[in-house]
Amino acid sequence: MSKRETYEQRTEALLMPLMEQYQLELVDVEYVKEGGSWYLRAYIDKPGGVTIDDCEVISRALSDLLDEQDYIEDAYILEVSSPGLGRPLRKDKDFDRSIGEKVDIRTFRPLNHQEEFSGILREYDKHTVTIDLENGETMHLDRADIALIRLAFDF
Repeated sequence: MSKRETYEQRTEALLMPLMEQYQLELVDVEYVKEGGSWYLRAYIDKPGGVTIDDCEVISRALSDLLDEQDYIEDAYILEVSSPGLGRPLRKDKDFDRSIGEKVDIRTFRPLNHQEEFSGILREYDKHTVTIDLENGETMHLDRADIALIRLAFDF
């Protein structure tokens, strides 16, 4: 297991009791390097959306726990936020919640000469994602080919 995966899993384990205590949902945890800085990000949600106060409470509590555990070797910036409008689908519960919703998909390599697809999420399993395209066709994509799948948002 990579250092990144270890940090994400340990942080998720710290967050789960806080999620239960404050009746929040942990959407995702990521440990990434951007612009020369490391970021530890926790995305939280609840019905009706999270508030700044929710993020602040979790951020303070998580910061204290991270200081106690002290398992992250690098200097990092802690961020706790909402997953946002274009929330990525990563776990089965994300896919379950999004059946019947419009999604945007980006693939690692071109499929039928394109790398971006939009459609209504119809079904998924361990290996495939099925969407209904706007032209009425149904498309089956291998999950291994998908770089990003997220809820679509139109302005």
